[in-house]
Order: sequence, then structure tokens, then C-alpha cells
Amino acid sequence: MTIYEGKDYKDLSKKAAEIIAAEIRINPGAVLGLATGSTPEGVYEQLVEWYEAGELDFSKVTSINLDEYKGLDGSHEQSYRHFMYQHFFDHVNIKKNRTFVPDGTEMNSEKACMEYEEIITQNGGIDLQILGLGANGHIGFNEPGEVFIPETHCVKLTQNTIDANSRFFESREEVPKEAYSMGIRGILQAKKIILMAVGKQKAQALYDALYGGISPEVPASILQLHPHVAVFADGEALTVVKENRP
Repeated sequence: MTIYEGKDYKDLSKKAAEIIAAEIRINPGAVLGLATGSTPEGVYEQLVEWYEAGELDFSKVTSINLDEYKGLDGSHEQSYRHFMYQHFFDHVNIKKNRTFVPDGTEMNSEKACMEYEEIITQNGGIDLQILGLGANGHIGFNEPGEVFIPETHCVKLTQNTIDANSRFFESREEVPKEAYSMGIRGILQAKKIILMAVGKQKAQALYDALYGGISPEVPASILQLHPHVAVFADGEALTVVKENRP
């Protein structure tokens, strides 16, 4: 596991984007596992900038997103598919039929999850997975719990996550209470993983993920078992790591 400290958010986003850009240049048909939320926005912005400068080609790339709110159509402005169009897909030459996000409109959870597992398998798994880190240690919507769930599953979101996401909705009541999430197996089978953490509110979770015991109570701690994880964090997110690193 390698840790990169960015001078600021823009710097760490550029460093993470450089890894993704290198993957695409080496493997033009790369399968990218993508994340949403505020943390990777800077990465997508940088990749778009390089695309517009003629330095990157996404025409053969496939993307598989981590998660989606159950009950939201892809056109809903708070859906994760909409997020991806707004911040990335609409600004590069990736083929839309090669961009995969769980189907939030499928209310049959078992069917939705089985279909997404098939998509991951049919595309040969993920070459490079981008992950944000929740303040409670979640990755994707793999929330703290009693066991690691290997396959794509329907998650009842914790109050902590609902509260964190409520800033994107007009009221807390409008925040979906369930989501579809790629499971731990899908994440761990990625050949390479980028974990991003920004802000002091992520500091304890980042330390627990990197140096604590491996436990489903801190889902990101499972990444300690992966051979190729690069962590990109700012100084605030690394405060507890610097104070306590073995």
C-alpha cells in the first residue's frame, strides 16, 4: 500500500488522475470502477481537461460504477448516473452503452443485484477501481456491519450516511434509505485500487482502514488484503495516521 499526500485537494486529485490516465494509455480498453460524491470530482475534472487537450481517449473504455440509490431514475438530479453524466460522461468520448450503473428503478432487489453481478463478470472484472472513504469507514455503500458482503447487494443506509447525503436533497426525508452497492468481492478483485480521503472528518476512518484490525465494522479495512492500493489524501485526512502510524 502506498500513501500519497497532496499539497491540497487539486494536487491530490491530479496525482490520482495521473494513475488513471496511465492505465488508459497502457490499456485503451480498460475497465474503470468509478465512484461518485464530492471526493472524486477533482479527478474527473482533471481527466476531462486532458481529454479536451487531446491527451486521452476514452472511446474503448468501459466504466462500472460502485452504487446507485434504490428508487431513483437515472435522470433524477441526485441519482449517481446523473452525477456521472454531469461530471464526466458528457464531457469525454466514452460510449454511453459501455457505462454501467446499478438500475435504481428496479425495485426487485434480488434481480437488480444479480444483473449487476453479471455485468461485472461479463466485462472481465475491473482493472482500476476508484474509491472514496466514508467517515464511518464505508466504501461504496458497503456500510459497517457484522459481516463483509461479497456480492452486489441492497443496503439499508445508516443514519450517518443519510445525514451526510442530506445536503444534496431539499430535506432529510427525501434522501433514499436504500441503495444498490457493488460488494466487497467485486472491489477486491480489481487489479488496482485508488482510495481517496479528504478532510479532517475522514482522519480516524483512514487510520482505522489502513492500520486497524480488518473488520466489517470498518469496511475499508478489507483493503489491507489487496496487493495494489494507492491512497491519495490531504494533510487533514492524514492527521491521525501521522500521529499514530506504526
